[in-house]
Amino acid sequence: MTISMYRASVPVFKQMLKNLDAILDKAVEYAERRKIAPQVLLSARLAPDMLDFTKQIQIASDNAKGISARLAGSEPPKMEDNEQSFADLKGRIQKTLAFLDTLKPGQIDGSEERDIRLKLGPQEVQFKGIDYLLSFGLPNFMFHVTTAFDILRHNGLEIGKRDFLGGGR
Repeated sequence: MTISMYRASVPVFKQMLKNLDAILDKAVEYAERRKIAPQVLLSARLAPDMLDFTKQIQIASDNAKGISARLAGSEPPKMEDNEQSFADLKGRIQKTLAFLDTLKPGQIDGSEERDIRLKLGPQEVQFKGIDYLLSFGLPNFMFHVTTAFDILRHNGLEIGKRDFLGGGR
C-alpha cells in the first residue's frame, strides 16, 4: 500500500488549523472574561528566545500553505505577516484554509519523488517530496501548532488534548 501524499498533508493541515481557529475563539473569551489585554496573549512566548504566539500562528499558516503548494508544484499565496489581533489571526487561518480547499488530490498525489528546494536562511536544502513532507514539513508544522497551543495553555487558558486534536478525539 502506498501513502497518499494528499491525505498525509492537506487534510492534516486543515484539521489542525480548524482546531487552532477554535482555540483562538476560546482565547478571546478567556481574555475578555479575565480582563486580560489581548496583546498580552498575542505577544506571549514560552521562553525569551522563542517566537511569540502571533508568529507561531503565522508560521503554522505559512507551513500549511507552503508545504501543500510545493508538493502540488505551485506557488503558495503570499501573506503580509501583519496580524495584530485574534480576529486578524482567525482571518489568516481562514485564508489558508480557503487556499487548501483549492488543492485537489491529483495535484499532490504522486509528488513523492518531486524535487523540493528550500532556502533556509543562507542555506539551500533539497528534498524528495516524501522526505520533505514526512521528515521536515509535518514536524515543522506540528511544532508551531503545538507551541501556539502551549503558549496559551501556559498563560492559563483551559485547553487540553481534545482541543488540540479537535472534535472529541
